[in-house]
Amino acid sequence: MDHTTIERVPEVRNHWWWRPGWQEGRHYYACHLSFEDQPDLHTLVDRYQEALKSFPVLDLIPRPWLHLTMQGIGFTDEVSEESVGRIEDMLRSELQRITPPVVTFHRPVIVPEAIYLPALPATPISDLRAACRTAIASAQAVESDAGSYRPHVSIAYVNADSPTEHIAQALEVVDVDPVQVTISHVSLMVFHRDRRMYEWTKAIRIPIGASSS
Repeated sequence: MDHTTIERVPEVRNHWWWRPGWQEGRHYYACHLSFEDQPDLHTLVDRYQEALKSFPVLDLIPRPWLHLTMQGIGFTDEVSEESVGRIEDMLRSELQRITPPVVTFHRPVIVPEAIYLPALPATPISDLRAACRTAIASAQAVESDAGSYRPHVSIAYVNADSPTEHIAQALEVVDVDPVQVTISHVSLMVFHRDRRMYEWTKAIRIPIGASSS
């Protein structure tokens, strides 16, 4: 079997430190992508997670919580329901103008706090994200875009410091084909991170494309 070299950092660190504003019990609004109806992607993730299950430094992400991070909105105690309603209306309008993105997932990447599958090509997701940012800007200020966005689906979060050589070796021998995914909706969600996982308590699925009208 040919081994595919995994892009990686030399060492990883704990992902679950409390970022500014976050604390137990606090919830957050965001526009992200969820993958409830993507069995081929689930199978791809399962194959890699099977290779990773013996590493205690990794928190494997269950199927219900697989997502592609696009754009945060704000904490639920700081964003009014009126603003969220306006954002939802604008999302429905903006996303009608977007062609549903088609992207491919294949080989994982090890970054400082996670292992993820890049979405390729990145441009269709970046365009979708721009539409979401426009919708959010209709109700409130949106943080400036640093220009380093790399769309991806994480398959595991890191919970402790560790070298990555053995993790990469385990991933390199996984023999899988690429998976193509058509993105059909954006989820306007409310989530928390109280249990060392990003879990949403509400997700409004907003269709992408002209047929959504």
